[in-house]
Amino acid sequence: MRFSASAVVAALPLLASAQQDPLGQYKAQFQTFMDKIGSYVPNPGSHDPVAALEAKLGSMKMSTLTLENWKDTLYEPVAPGATVPTEWWVLVSGRNKTCYGHCGNVEQAFNETAAKFAILPGSPHMGMLNCDDQPILCNAWSAGAGTVWSFNMLPAPAPVDIYKKRLNLTSTTSDDLVKLRTADKEKAGFVLLDSWFHPFNGKVTELGLSVPYGYIMWAFGLVPNWLFMLIVSFASRSMMGNRLQPGAGAPGGAGPRAGAPGQRRAQ
Repeated sequence: MRFSASAVVAALPLLASAQQDPLGQYKAQFQTFMDKIGSYVPNPGSHDPVAALEAKLGSMKMSTLTLENWKDTLYEPVAPGATVPTEWWVLVSGRNKTCYGHCGNVEQAFNETAAKFAILPGSPHMGMLNCDDQPILCNAWSAGAGTVWSFNMLPAPAPVDIYKKRLNLTSTTSDDLVKLRTADKEKAGFVLLDSWFHPFNGKVTELGLSVPYGYIMWAFGLVPNWLFMLIVSFASRSMMGNRLQPGAGAPGGAGPRAGAPGQRRAQ
């Protein structure tokens, strides 16, 4: 069999990519399949585009993250070929469902800080993620309300470092947040995110399962506590009932009872 030189040259990129990531082709096919499924599933989130545009163009320069726009929003200010990360601060907040009505003070402090950062060169870009409005995205990130996430963005596909810090919901002020800008992240209480649910580098994200996981967790959240406990109770009773049935532990039922020692068998 004869091979032409042009065919060999054309196959070299495919061989190189296969050596770098043997499962890359299957991951891409699986991701495409999951995207098709996701396009048919309705998004339970809510979004006010007019209010979001006003917040972005107003004095706060605040971006509102949604399931559809979060990645494009975070990459928007990143220059191609940049080697210095572009920093974002994203407040994960909520209302009655996800923050039990306790995030109002933190939101106010974050909004005031955004207005200060908007006129301060070199400050982080500011974003808001409300888990009441975007439950799928919050579950996909495994993000809890009352935390601030620091994204250090580089051009794709470079890894993205994320630090997060839980805020005091009652005592946090704008001055406290401004001080965090120049403080050492570890000393300030920021923790480097090393999780399967990392929005960019996590294993669940690489497999295309973060959004399906978000929908599953959202669906579980719709189940009332009393119904969940009722299901658990019925399941446990059924298991205990099966274990207490006569002969349940002996295959084929119990055998004949052995005769007493010394008893002669009838002829």
